[in-house]
Amino acid sequence: MIIANTIDTVKEKVREWKKSGYSIGLVPTMGYLHEGHASLIKRAVEENDKVIVSDFVNPIQFGANEDLATYPRDFVTDCRMCDELGTDLIFHPNPEEMYSDDFFSYVGVDTLSKGLCGKSRPTHFNGVCTVVTKLFNIAEADRAYFGEKDYQQLAIVRKMVSDLNYNIEIIGCPIIREKDGLAKSSRNTYLNQAERSAALILHKALTKGEEMVRSGEKSAKKVVATIKEIIESEPLAKIDYVELVDSEKLQPVETIEGPILTALAVYIGKTRLIDNFFVDSLA
Repeated sequence: MIIANTIDTVKEKVREWKKSGYSIGLVPTMGYLHEGHASLIKRAVEENDKVIVSDFVNPIQFGANEDLATYPRDFVTDCRMCDELGTDLIFHPNPEEMYSDDFFSYVGVDTLSKGLCGKSRPTHFNGVCTVVTKLFNIAEADRAYFGEKDYQQLAIVRKMVSDLNYNIEIIGCPIIREKDGLAKSSRNTYLNQAERSAALILHKALTKGEEMVRSGEKSAKKVVATIKEIIESEPLAKIDYVELVDSEKLQPVETIEGPILTALAVYIGKTRLIDNFFVDSLA
C-alpha cells in the first residue's frame, strides 16, 4: 500500500493506473477508522481495480467552537486497517497541502444544506463539498463511497455531482452499528461509560419511529413527537433536532406519503451524535 502525503504523488499514481485501464474507487474519510469505514473500503475493493482512501481531518468543515483540535486521530492504526482490507493508496495530506494561504474557492449546495445539521452548522457542508470536490479532482475516481449515517452529506454530494456533471458514481452504504444498536462513529470515543449507555436512547427512539411509519402512521408530527418523548426520557440527552423530511430535497413533510428520512442530532453530555432511518417504500 502506498502512503501519499502530497497531491502530486496521488496524481502521478492515478495517471499510471488510468493508462493501464484500471477503475478507481475513492473512500473519503477523516481517519480514526472503524467498522463503518471498513464496510466502505471493502465494497470499494470489491467493485474497483484500485482503491484510494483519503485520511484527512478537514479543517474547513469545522465551526469555530467545534472539535477540530480534539477530533480523534490514529494514523498508524488507520494504515493497518487499510492495508489489511486491500487499499492501494492512502492519501494523508496536511492542511497546508490542501489549502494554501491564498485559498479562496469554495463549493456549496443550496437548499439541501440549510436544514437538519445545516441549521446548527451553517458552514459545515460548504467545507464538505469543497474538500470532496478537491478529492474527486485529485483521485479521478470512477466511484466514491459514503456512509448513510451521514445521510444529509450523502444527499448533498449526490446533488452536487448531478448539478455539476461530475463523471463519478456516488455509492451510499448502510449504517454499521454496534451490537446494541449505537451507530458507529469516531466521536463515540468521547463518551464515558454513563454517556455510552445513555446514547442507546437514540436507536431506541428511531426504532419506535420507524415502526410507526412502517405500520402506516401518516402524521410526521406524531412520529417526531414520539421520538422526542423517548429521547427526552434520558437525562443526559439534549436534542439538537429531530426531523422527518422527504429523502431527496430534505424538506420537512406533514403527511408521510413517499420516501422519507427521519434524522436526528442529539448531545449526549458534550458529544453531538447523529443517526437516522430511511424508508423508501410504504406498505
